[in-house]
Amino acid sequence: EQAGIETSLDRFDAQKPHCGFGLNGTCCKNCHMGPCRITPKSPRGVCGADAHLIVARNLLRWTAAGAAAHGARGREVMLALKGAADGSLELPLLGSEKVVTTAKAFGIFDEAKSTKELAGEIAMILLDDLCRTLPGPHKTLESLAPPERLAVWKELDILPIGAYHEVFEALHRTTTGTDGDWENVARQMLRCGLAFAWSSVVGSSIAMDCLYGLPKRSRITTNLGAISEDTVNIAVHGHSPVLVAAIVAASRRSDLTAEAQSAGAAAIRLYGICCSGHSALAKFGEVTPLTNAVGAELALATGALDLWVADVQDVFPGIMDVAACFHTRVVTTSDSARLPGAEHIAFDHHHSNLDQADVLAERIVRRGIESFGGRQSGKVFIPPARMEAEVGFSVENILATFGGAEVLLDHLRSGRIRGIVNLVGCNNPKVVYEEAVVKVADELIAHDVLPLTNGCAAYALLKLGFCLPEALDAAGTGLNAVLGPYRLPPVWHLGECLDNARASTFFRAIANASGEPLKRLPLAFSSPEWSNEK
Repeated sequence: EQAGIETSLDRFDAQKPHCGFGLNGTCCKNCHMGPCRITPKSPRGVCGADAHLIVARNLLRWTAAGAAAHGARGREVMLALKGAADGSLELPLLGSEKVVTTAKAFGIFDEAKSTKELAGEIAMILLDDLCRTLPGPHKTLESLAPPERLAVWKELDILPIGAYHEVFEALHRTTTGTDGDWENVARQMLRCGLAFAWSSVVGSSIAMDCLYGLPKRSRITTNLGAISEDTVNIAVHGHSPVLVAAIVAASRRSDLTAEAQSAGAAAIRLYGICCSGHSALAKFGEVTPLTNAVGAELALATGALDLWVADVQDVFPGIMDVAACFHTRVVTTSDSARLPGAEHIAFDHHHSNLDQADVLAERIVRRGIESFGGRQSGKVFIPPARMEAEVGFSVENILATFGGAEVLLDHLRSGRIRGIVNLVGCNNPKVVYEEAVVKVADELIAHDVLPLTNGCAAYALLKLGFCLPEALDAAGTGLNAVLGPYRLPPVWHLGECLDNARASTFFRAIANASGEPLKRLPLAFSSPEWSNEK
């Protein structure tokens, strides 16, 4: 504020008061006979749609957009997995354990097949479920979902054909004069929801784990005070892991490190904004998580970041105005997400240059080294706030720590753990920034409910010490009894937003151990500050 720099929080205030029809969801602009607004005087739109139909159509379009958002960035890593498997990309398969377990779940495992052969078959199943052309079973869902849920979904007739198909169908149904039954529209929303969960999220997560390996437990430092002044500082912002993984590898190269040192820097350091930071941190380490999407402009305003690398989603156009106030260069890396004024070093629309990831990453890191010399010392302000946190939890290392899902189930049955809740989602300036996430976590741990967390919501909990064993002081006696002997924190950090799939897998393991339907178990997801379609 003192520097006169506008952020998303300022722009939110400037938007007030918000449109009441938009807040209620009773505005329809799907055709050009409107926009139509539902009031007591005009209870139906021009076409005759009432409030129920308009709200259902708006919700369906949101859900379809969410499925497309995560599915589009998932497609990139699925294609990369296929390329690594068939040899068209020089990428190592770091997740051989995940390849084998997934192949067994899909019913394609054969000891005579190599890891690459299995990975190639998995990639094709994931891609087929994403964009199936001929109607057929959704293999990922039918292989991994609990049987009792599958039976319910079949009875409701909401099993998806594929993510592309359901998004296509959602847009079709909500065009002028098509589906006029709000309940039927809502049924399509559930199909989109299942496609989102099992292709856009679970499918993408499987591909990432097969390609880059499972998360590794570690202790890290977070918040803006973790930025160092004497290094080339490169922020990775967004959601797509393929080029970020190559940037991590490039930052470790001795020749590029030597170039950075010749420019006067001690080393090259990477910082995470939004989910790119969570993902790379969990897989590779050496990435310092700073903030979520709403806080991106605040991180830029430290003046200490030399290069900002943006891929897709939750990259607000407003960052360009803040970057222009400093020496920070911005590079975009996806044809899906360009920013006026940014340099574009990217994968193309057809993903035909995925094999050039290392070349692109080298160019990007060199841009950061070049920018280091332009830093304006008088404009650098790094707040002293920093916090340690324990990260890298996965279903595999959690179950290994406790000796199986049955042990955790026993804690749930006894009431020592009263429930498990995954705290997820983005942030929304309609509520005090990050406060809702923190308040929910406070209440949960005080009442012996174990929170998991991932995505943008996780940053608040990382920064305020919830992901440290010392935070058990604020937890109930039950959580202390269960977690204290293992020196575990009361909140377990699972990673990025796609790692909702880890919580789903964890819940499935507990359901399997209990023999009970998921809906009868004390397991939940909560997004206290949700802000967008994803």
